[in-house]
Amino acid sequence: MSTDPANAHLYAPSRDERTFALLTHVLGIFSGFIAPLIFFLVKRDSKFVSFHALQALAWHIIYFVVLFCGMIIAFVSLFASIGFPPPQHSNPLPVAFFGFFGFVWLFAMGGGITNMILAIVYGIKAHNGEWATFPLIGRWVLNKVIAG
Repeated sequence: MSTDPANAHLYAPSRDERTFALLTHVLGIFSGFIAPLIFFLVKRDSKFVSFHALQALAWHIIYFVVLFCGMIIAFVSLFASIGFPPPQHSNPLPVAFFGFFGFVWLFAMGGGITNMILAIVYGIKAHNGEWATFPLIGRWVLNKVIAG
């Protein structure tokens, strides 16, 4: 159980619940939001598995939306730079696109590394039976699972 005094009222999960919570995080590395969604829908009777699955699901959805918006902006900048051809003496490459696309690519790689770190750390915590909360979204998820 977590040493956090706010989580002192939560029950100690069974071995199966801890394993399912671990799988929720680890399989999320490879499948994105699909594995957490499946575990959330299938294991609704377990508050522990639902809590960890909903946290992983929220993280993957937020990451996907931010990355998708970044890609849309990168492609809009590409099409905007194609519409205005550069003068003959300047560089013919659309610098705005490649600069922004590079930023989006670096963000995606950083998000992928963050995804692996979060999955490993919180997967281990889940397997130890801890009700560990993700930064920023964990408390909200905990309130939804416990109250719901």
